[in-house]
Amino acid sequence: MTIRVLIADDQEAVRFGFRTILGSVPDVAVVGQAADGLEALERVRQLRPDVVIADIRMPRMDGLELTRILCAPNAPTPVRVVVVTTFDLDAYVHTALRHGACGFLLKHSGSSLLVEAVRAAMVGDSLISPAVTVRLLRELSSVRDVSEAAQPLTDRELDIAALVAEGRTNPEIGAELFITAGTVKTHLTHIQRKLGVRNRVGIAAWAWETGHRSPNR
Repeated sequence: MTIRVLIADDQEAVRFGFRTILGSVPDVAVVGQAADGLEALERVRQLRPDVVIADIRMPRMDGLELTRILCAPNAPTPVRVVVVTTFDLDAYVHTALRHGACGFLLKHSGSSLLVEAVRAAMVGDSLISPAVTVRLLRELSSVRDVSEAAQPLTDRELDIAALVAEGRTNPEIGAELFITAGTVKTHLTHIQRKLGVRNRVGIAAWAWETGHRSPNR
C-alpha cells in the first residue's frame, strides 16, 4: 500500500528536499505541499493524506496548532502527524507531543529517518530522532507535572516503556526482551491505556518524567 504524504513547511527548499527523499522510495507518494498551517489544513481536507510532515514554525497557523486540529479525537479528517524542527531544544515540542504527534525529527536527521518516521506513523507507531530524544524529553519533563500511572505497570511493561524512551523500535525491543514485535505492540496498547497517552511518544515522555528510563536487566 502506498503511503500518501503531505509536506507542510514554509521553506521551499525544505519541501523540495523532503519531496525528493520521499519520492525515491516505492511505498511513499507525496500528494501535496503547503507553505503554512492554514494551507496545510485545507490541503488535508482536499487530498486526505495518510501522514502530514509539519514544521513547527510556520506563518498564519503553526505546526503545533495544525497538529492539535488534525490529531483531535473528533477531527473530521483524522491524519497522523510527524513534527519536524530545526532546533535541538525547541521549547514548543512538548506541546506537539500532548496534541498527539506521532513523532518528531530534526530537519537534518537524514533521509532514512524521515522515511522510517513516515512508515512508523502509518502503522500507528512513532519514531523519535535519537539525536533529540534525551534533550527534548528532559525539556518536556521540566514543564509538566510528574504522575504515576492510574494502574501500575507490570515489570515487563516498565521494561518496554524504558526501551521506548531510548527510541527503540518494536523489533528492537522484541530482540532485547526475547519476545515478538507483535507481543511488544500488544504491551504498548496496554501501557497507553494505563497511562492515558495517545502513542509511544507519550509513553517515552512518561518514562522520562517518572525516572523509568532503564530496563530491569
